[in-house]
Amino acid sequence: MRIAYICADPGIPVFGQKGCSIHVQEVIRALQQQNIQVELFATRIGGKPPADLTNISVHQLPAIPKLERAVREQIALSINPDLRLDLERFGPFDLIYERYSLWSYGAMEFAQAMGIPGLLEVNSPLIAEQTKHRGLIDCHSAEQVANRVFQAATALIAVSSEVKTYLMNFVKSSKVHVIPNGVNPDRFSAFARAFSTEKETFTMGFVGTLKPWHGLPILTAAFAQLHQQVPNAKLLIVGDGPERENLEAELLARGLHSHTKFTGAVNPDEIPKLLAAMDVAVAPYAAESDFYFSPLKVYEYMAAGLPVVVSGIGQLLELIDTGVNGILCPPGDAIALAEALEKLWRSPTLRHSLGQAARKTVIEHHTWEAIAQQILHIAGLNTPSQFQVEVRR
Repeated sequence: MRIAYICADPGIPVFGQKGCSIHVQEVIRALQQQNIQVELFATRIGGKPPADLTNISVHQLPAIPKLERAVREQIALSINPDLRLDLERFGPFDLIYERYSLWSYGAMEFAQAMGIPGLLEVNSPLIAEQTKHRGLIDCHSAEQVANRVFQAATALIAVSSEVKTYLMNFVKSSKVHVIPNGVNPDRFSAFARAFSTEKETFTMGFVGTLKPWHGLPILTAAFAQLHQQVPNAKLLIVGDGPERENLEAELLARGLHSHTKFTGAVNPDEIPKLLAAMDVAVAPYAAESDFYFSPLKVYEYMAAGLPVVVSGIGQLLELIDTGVNGILCPPGDAIALAEALEKLWRSPTLRHSLGQAARKTVIEHHTWEAIAQQILHIAGLNTPSQFQVEVRR
């Protein structure tokens, strides 16, 4: 069985270190583990592939030069015929699977024309996201592309119920399937966590690109309050991004810079060891009316057996059973976050039980293997060796 995986988004280096990059790699990896040949078509490769993905064929789509935004948008739109020609040249394929990008419609229309399944994975309402955070010039064309590609796809895969609600503005509900993000628990199995009351420090950790929507001011405010009660508390920030300078300045102003470690951007292979250095991991999102994320970091925290303290918002309300496999706090509430962290500092036993339950949750319901099987089921390509694995909505 042969699958073409398409990622035409120039903002996603498929073999890079971003969360979106990891998502692409994990889906490809999980499909390969189903004895499927995957061919990758991407605008931005982003370096060398991981060792276990070196056997996939990679076809680079035309690069998009760093010109003014309006020109870049038109160039991205013009790539569609090239993509279609590449699919014709390197086919045939049993399935076309694409991560939705603003200007790409050629792959789904090719699948439709060839009479093969075309699945479109939608991770966010990209038009609104682009307009808010990066700027969008030709909004009309972006909306035309969205309508065109959503209609052409055999089915749409939304990473959250909120994304599905957005897609229902374009297609019927029955065409959209919700599949949250997942994790490969085997990546974290070598780092068994040891909980002890004798530790000299208490480390709270955060993993992610340092972007405005990750609640970083809440993180620093909560750490400041925690540090007043727990002087041996440390903050480990794994990742880099445009907000790092502001974050460092805030920590310095609060007298906390010497108690904080920034790793900068790291290779995905380093994440398990860094998570093993944490006592608790956080995802302190602010209150947002349109929270549509499926936070990959939280699934990885949980797979590492970490107790998690996260904002009670969006999909996290479904994932976390507070007091059982993690702790939910009101979104944007730094005081509640600090109090939850102090509670965990005082109780190693609670940290252990929450971490164990968290790992059990993702192993049972949120593995990439289960996601790959769902993808093939939606495409109508189940093989006799496959079995249905329930993925909790």
